[in-house]
Amino acid sequence: MTVFTATLISRRSRMISQVFILSSKGDRLVYKDFRGDVGSDAVGLFYDKVTAPTGDRLPVVTTYKDVHFVHVWQGGLYLVATTTTADSPPFAIIEFLNRLAALINDYCGSLSEKTVQMNFALIYELLDEMLDFGYVQSTSCDVLKNFIQTEALSSRPFSLFDLANVGLFGADTQQSKVAPGSAAARPMQGGKSEIFVDVVERMSVVMGANGVLMKAEVEGEVKVKCFLPSCSEIRVGLNEDLSIGTSPLRGYGAAVRVDECHFHPAVRLDDFDAHRVLRFGPGQGEQSVMTYRLADHLPLAPPFRLFPAIEKDNAGRLLMFFKLRCDLPPKSAAVDVSATVRVPKGCVSLSQELSSPDQSAELRPQHRAVVWNIARFPGGTQLSALFKLDVPALSSASMMEVGPVDLTFELPKVTASGLRVRFLRLAPAQHRGPAQRWVRYVTRSDSYAIRI
Repeated sequence: MTVFTATLISRRSRMISQVFILSSKGDRLVYKDFRGDVGSDAVGLFYDKVTAPTGDRLPVVTTYKDVHFVHVWQGGLYLVATTTTADSPPFAIIEFLNRLAALINDYCGSLSEKTVQMNFALIYELLDEMLDFGYVQSTSCDVLKNFIQTEALSSRPFSLFDLANVGLFGADTQQSKVAPGSAAARPMQGGKSEIFVDVVERMSVVMGANGVLMKAEVEGEVKVKCFLPSCSEIRVGLNEDLSIGTSPLRGYGAAVRVDECHFHPAVRLDDFDAHRVLRFGPGQGEQSVMTYRLADHLPLAPPFRLFPAIEKDNAGRLLMFFKLRCDLPPKSAAVDVSATVRVPKGCVSLSQELSSPDQSAELRPQHRAVVWNIARFPGGTQLSALFKLDVPALSSASMMEVGPVDLTFELPKVTASGLRVRFLRLAPAQHRGPAQRWVRYVTRSDSYAIRI
């Protein structure tokens, strides 16, 4: 966990005047004034700036007169801090806001407008313990849990047997048990003794117009969310053939390789070099125990290939025909797939022909884009779409403005690097009673661009 201490940042430079949380519509959900040196009109001033029709996104750090605004956008909410101290390190305040978002997620189960509205009393109590007259005291979940008395309210109680929303969780050692995908999105106070391990990867890909892979990069992390009443020692076994950097390949056959990796300070690496086992005593809430990166040489082919055709019809309309192929294994599927196609300026209307009824598309003139949405895309299949756009004075030059195509998606139960969890164990000598153990694998797009 991240803890702000005087050895890192001086008390004067850590001074925060206000903290407030706004919805995407500007509704003030939480407002706390610690010093009284900034007026309450700062809330409206910030929202006016962030919604100003300039076409550019408001910088994370901005200044108006003598007030410095620092904000982060998470869960569809603006988390904002103000300060009047010119030498306050902006990265320290950004880190504080990110920790506040993580603590709300840990204590309330999720970070959303509804969660904040239901648990505003708990959030005010967190702020009172985290800040004293604008000075950061602690952002450690293990420290704060000794002072927080308010119970979190959940919008929907968790039930292991609610199979109507079966999700992605399921450990290799518990093949017959399935939990909802929202199983870990619950308050950490009370409830069952459970541990959730997420292997989350973000993929960045650039593909040329000829289908040649120009860039491929994967950034991943192993996250642990602990709901144990006490901090037991956890052992997470990774692939035995995992190789790091330029070290020799381990084992036989296709090994798993990452270019670099970093570990949480609490992780003990005594058994890592020999057996690829992470040992740590997790605190309450969520923490990232390992991060890693892999570039260029991915063990799997990119999950999507696009075959475009752009032309002008006899009526002067712009025709865009796309075939999108999912190269995942047949038993896998991508979800929440969205393809954003940049189109010429001045498009006034769109007609479409889609290959299946579970697809949708819309024209967004203000963003000069057509967005093609696919709820679920099974591996080994192909979908197509024909878009007809009315563009006044369409010319060869304006047709060159089409593209690139940006894809966003999520791949459940898939890791692009091949990293897997072999086992998840609790030290018997330190933990008493049964504990549910769950593992999830998911790969998400960070930037997936295909040139046309």
